[in-house]
Amino acid sequence: MAGTTVADDGLVELAFESAARDLGIEPGSAGHAEKLGHVRATMGESKISVFRHLFGDEHLARRANAAFEQAYGELVGAGRVAPVPGAREAIERLRADGRTVVLTTGFARVTQDALLAALGWRDLVPLTLCPADTGGRGRPYPDLVLEAFVRTKAAADVRQVAVVGDTSYDVLSGVRAGAGLVAGVRTGAHGDRKFRAAGATHVLDSVAALPALLMGAR
Repeated sequence: MAGTTVADDGLVELAFESAARDLGIEPGSAGHAEKLGHVRATMGESKISVFRHLFGDEHLARRANAAFEQAYGELVGAGRVAPVPGAREAIERLRADGRTVVLTTGFARVTQDALLAALGWRDLVPLTLCPADTGGRGRPYPDLVLEAFVRTKAAADVRQVAVVGDTSYDVLSGVRAGAGLVAGVRTGAHGDRKFRAAGATHVLDSVAALPALLMGAR
């Protein structure tokens, strides 16, 4: 969602700084810079997985994740998010064309729900998924894509699934799931080089271009 359908104005990094301070890691320190670099490199991955890697201790990881989710939720509640231009219209157009749209995220369910509420998107799509819905494994594993495929029963073959995201981890999860179309979008964390290296079949300026792409692929 963030970076693909939602413009969050760098809130992930702001929320990370709040979580880091909660664990005594101050901005400007060497440890902070190193950890922030990893957060940037792993945009799209399940956040609890990121914190497990950073802190190497389950208790500290869960504490950092809770602080991150709280900070991000407060920023969302303060009106710091907006739809990527054309994103809602693209989703509505896809649904009007008979396609099933699922929104996935690396955030916890409480944060995903806060985003949906802030945007007024609770009823926009029939299904939203987060790592907790797949037993805790988010991107770059294929689980979120495959869970959407299984739950919606909207396609007979996973090759009929299109996966779109703003990070190389989104692309990699789609490739690993066997999706027929896997597109990176230039509205978020990563760019063309990383998308292509991860196996993207397409690179789009934004998700707003997806309906035209799919209709042309018929």
